[in-house]
Amino acid sequence: MASTAPTVELPHGAAMPVLGLGTWPMDDTEAERVVAEAIGLGYRLIDTAENYENERGVGAGVKASGAAREDLFVTTKFNKQWHGVELAAEACERSLDRLGLDYLDLLLIHWPNPQQGQYVDAWKGLVRLLEQGRVKAIGTSNFKPSHLDRVIEATGVIPDVNQIQLSPLTTRLEARAYHKERGIVTQSWSPIGGEGTAVREDPLVLELAEKYGKTPAQVVLRWHLDSGLTAVAKSSNRGRLVENLEVFDFELHPDDVMALAALDQGEGSAADSDSFGH
Repeated sequence: MASTAPTVELPHGAAMPVLGLGTWPMDDTEAERVVAEAIGLGYRLIDTAENYENERGVGAGVKASGAAREDLFVTTKFNKQWHGVELAAEACERSLDRLGLDYLDLLLIHWPNPQQGQYVDAWKGLVRLLEQGRVKAIGTSNFKPSHLDRVIEATGVIPDVNQIQLSPLTTRLEARAYHKERGIVTQSWSPIGGEGTAVREDPLVLELAEKYGKTPAQVVLRWHLDSGLTAVAKSSNRGRLVENLEVFDFELHPDDVMALAALDQGEGSAADSDSFGH
């Protein structure tokens, strides 16, 4: 059996595994199977979202796994139609209903949607949910430092997590520095590069995989951990699920961490959350 990921303590006290399972773009049927299997293999963090349209499947997989609820860390995210103080509470209840759960470990605003201009109210709603104990931790996804400034200034409450697109090809140094200064935990989505990117085929990644006796994906996931990041990696293949979790028995040399970071293609390689969002 694969190891279970160690945890990091979030600003509001929750313990979050540093590596988890991403579930986009699985449908309900696939999510139920994969989530149950992943939990059996040692995964404890499961990441979903309203927009993935698979929360029911994720919840069914959690139930089918037989794992104790307190041993799991379930994250979901809500869309822009719920950007409001009361609306955020409704989004939370709807997600809990679909998941079949009594509480969430982490609830995120999926995108800031600054054109709509309501993400500060959405954040105020999350702060209230945290105070009420409906969620153990609250955070943001795809927020830039300028967006985070506004929610922190409005409430005095920092997000536990900001989940952003991040890989050796998209290193997001400015955002990471901002997070570190304020104690926000950075979580990488598409940590192995996502669809249509060639990070696993990069000559340096292949060279390091041979050097460490690991797969390219394992080298890239280890880069996240050695860079002080947390990550959610999607796979529906049992072999890759095992592989992605077997990254806690080695570390990259600091020079190799730096060399991988030098693959960065700049901020322009990430989706622009000032112009995109749902």
